[in-house]
Amino acid sequence: MKFTYRISQLVPYINWVYYFYAWQVKDEAEKLRMQREALAKLEELEDKYQVHAVFELFDARSEDDDIVIFRSQMCPDCGVKHPVRVASIPCLRQQQGNPPYLCLADFISPKASKIGIFATTVDIGLETDFDDDVYQKMLTQLLADRLAEAAAERLHEQVRKEIWGYAKDEDLSIPDMLIERFQGIRPAVGYPSLPDTSLNFLLDDILDMKQIGIRLTESGAMKPHASISGMMISNPKARYFSIGKIGEDQLQDYARRRGVPAEVLRKWLSL
Repeated sequence: MKFTYRISQLVPYINWVYYFYAWQVKDEAEKLRMQREALAKLEELEDKYQVHAVFELFDARSEDDDIVIFRSQMCPDCGVKHPVRVASIPCLRQQQGNPPYLCLADFISPKASKIGIFATTVDIGLETDFDDDVYQKMLTQLLADRLAEAAAERLHEQVRKEIWGYAKDEDLSIPDMLIERFQGIRPAVGYPSLPDTSLNFLLDDILDMKQIGIRLTESGAMKPHASISGMMISNPKARYFSIGKIGEDQLQDYARRRGVPAEVLRKWLSL
């Protein structure tokens, strides 16, 4: 399922806190000035660039620390839909700190559940068309990052209320969404609970992220840089956490489940 958003559709979903943080701006008057400048720039970009998303909802179940996903396919012989295993997504578990030691697979039922897989990105021109002006390039890149995140926010709202529909009656303001008062979580690849960027190779096999213009580097980083990928989990008890330090025993087990040499993962995870 593909989506294309106009920039003006996403402006209300921009989390300006992270924009100001990127500029290291703390003065309130300066924040207002920079926001006005950013909004003017976004208006200028409106008719030239768009933002894109791809999403698919799967049946899922957990197997230890893995999330196994299935796609329903019609049997040509009996005409009945059957679940076909699509992929297994290995997850990492917290090893330090205070219990419980969490893993994203904990929020998926071992019997029957669902999970969303998504990616968002911007038109590549937002990252390549401003090379002749250092300030404009930085300004546009930071806005592109915010637009990719805003698209993920907007998509997640559509998923909760319409596509998946597990929170059809949700009535949250956008400020409430930006502080994550909705049900479920949206862990993104490369973030603390899903730190392995190379999982993008697996998600690309599932979603074909090229259809919205995303290409992967040798380490699994996404191009355009202003791109987000990850999972959507509906469990009301799901919450974000940080994996923290990855021990050698967990690295070896994770490498086995990923089917990737431990030394390669060590490099990708910067261990």
